[in-house]
Amino acid sequence: MAHFNPWHDVERGENAPAVVNGIIEIPKGSKGKYELDKDSGMLKLDRVLFSAVHYPAAYGFIPQTYCDDKDPLDILVICSVDIVPMCLVDAKVIGVMQMIDGDEEDDKIIAVAANDISVNHYNDISDLPPHTLLEMRRFFEDYKALEHKQVTVERFMGREDAYRIIEDSIKLYHDTFQKDADGVTTAKAESLKA
Repeated sequence: MAHFNPWHDVERGENAPAVVNGIIEIPKGSKGKYELDKDSGMLKLDRVLFSAVHYPAAYGFIPQTYCDDKDPLDILVICSVDIVPMCLVDAKVIGVMQMIDGDEEDDKIIAVAANDISVNHYNDISDLPPHTLLEMRRFFEDYKALEHKQVTVERFMGREDAYRIIEDSIKLYHDTFQKDADGVTTAKAESLKA
């Protein structure tokens, strides 16, 4: 019997890329770096952040997406309440933060909780209070500093760029994975050669 894996078995959302399902791994304010264990589908504690910083928004991923860093596409969801880990949230995409982590490109989609009246009026990243973006930039540039790892936030871009990045990650997912007759998702043989 196949086991359920949130990355492969949850839909990305019927209105993607404008509104996607975000699966939250880390609540806003956490110092714990939780992430999906890709094999078991469980949430695991990767590490406690070395620096005296905490996540500026709920953090997770968009299911059925894949990026060059071999992970699903990351998403930050702004919401007026704490979103618990492994919660599914309708996330209205408003932009993207492009950064370099080590030597790898690492895009973070920025969204607002579609069902939160206090934030769902934001339609583009340019609508956010400037301090919100400064907090995000500062967090990601600082959170690995004491691990002697460099993260550079290159730029923030609006929702049309975010839509394109989501669509690219959906295509890469389809090019990389397949479901067998039992509904089990596996990597396509040709994708393993890359």
